[in-house]
Amino acid sequence: MDTRPVRDYFTALQARIVASLESLDGSAFTTDHWQRSEGGGGATCYIEEGKLFERGGVSFSHVSGRSLPPSASASRPQLAGRSFEAMGVSLVLHPRNPHCPTVHLNVRFFSASKPGEPPVWWFGGGMDLTPYYGYAEDAKHFHSTCRRALEPFGAERHAHYKKWCDEYFFLKHRNEARGIGGIFFDDLAEPDFPTAFALTRSVGDHFITAYSPILERRRGLPWNAAERAFQCYRRGRYVEFNLVYDRGTLFGLQSGGRTESILMSLPPEVTWRYGWTPTPGSPEAKLYSDFLKPRDWV
Repeated sequence: MDTRPVRDYFTALQARIVASLESLDGSAFTTDHWQRSEGGGGATCYIEEGKLFERGGVSFSHVSGRSLPPSASASRPQLAGRSFEAMGVSLVLHPRNPHCPTVHLNVRFFSASKPGEPPVWWFGGGMDLTPYYGYAEDAKHFHSTCRRALEPFGAERHAHYKKWCDEYFFLKHRNEARGIGGIFFDDLAEPDFPTAFALTRSVGDHFITAYSPILERRRGLPWNAAERAFQCYRRGRYVEFNLVYDRGTLFGLQSGGRTESILMSLPPEVTWRYGWTPTPGSPEAKLYSDFLKPRDWV
């Protein structure tokens, strides 16, 4: 199976996104190339203490191994023990301004092989938004862009992938959503390779359109110490999800990936407070009541 077109797309997507983010921030990202002893490597483009982004990373990885890690074969137990090839682009951006939301994007490709049999392949990915202060205009724009990304592939796709996202990015131990969702898909191998690849490309290609207008609207809003404290508190939920539930984090650690690149998704400043609840009627309370409950934004 020739996976070079997939790799070429992912590396080009990383370069395009980084260029757009550098233009938004006004600062350059640093590129860290790395190699993995069992096979493969990648490039992590990151920014620390930028003008807009307190931390951000856009990572490309292309790795291979003798046996699929448990996180990759959990939904396909029949593939356990097969050799594998995995590649993709993953990003998380943490702006400094509490009115600018955190965002996550991932697009990926897997192939599992066994001697004497054709490889089993699939795509996965999605994007989701995690605001600290909710704005309906931003939520509608983000979800509308996600819907446009999927429209060429069937009217039912968006509703299905939105629901999947709402269910996936959910902290069961808190009975609480991580953010306002977006779209999420995995194990995509139908109806054929060209269509599954095209859908994955469309998701990646719509990311900047989904996110950058929100940053432009919110980056200049003033903020205070109390809003910063709430941002750091809510960032704790992001950490909890990524370390407890996130498949990408688990796959990276289980497959012997580069820890710094895997954990670039974690925000630089986070707080936990015991038993804290927002003041009724406050903007912080509105996040919980109006934004963290799944709803149809479009």
